[in-house]
Amino acid sequence: LHEPSERRFSLALDLSEIFKPIIADRIANRLVKQGIIKKEHFREELNGVLLNDEGKKIALKAFNEEMQKSVKHPKLKRNVTKQRLIRLEAYKLIKHLIGVKEYEPLVAWF
Repeated sequence: LHEPSERRFSLALDLSEIFKPIIADRIANRLVKQGIIKKEHFREELNGVLLNDEGKKIALKAFNEEMQKSVKHPKLKRNVTKQRLIRLEAYKLIKHLIGVKEYEPLVAWF
C-alpha cells in the first residue's frame, strides 16, 4: 500500500490501514455523535480542517482508552486488549514475511 522511504515506516502504515475502520473511525464517529468533539475543537488550515490542541487531547484520550479495552480473541480463547491485538497482527505479518506461515487477514469480530 505505502511506498517505502527513509522517513516513513511503510509496513507500519500498511498495518495501521487494517485497524483504521475498526478502531479509529469508530472512535471519531462516537466522539462526534455524542457531542464530545464540537465545532470549536477544529481549525481551518491548508485548505482543510484539523483538530486544534484541545480537540487533539480529547481524541488522544479516547484513543488510549479504546486501546486498553479488551475483546475475546476467537483463536486464543482469551481476552486481549486492542493494543495487543495490533501486536498480534504484526506477528502474523512477520511470520508470513519470513516464510513460516501464510498470512491470514484479520476478520473483525468485535
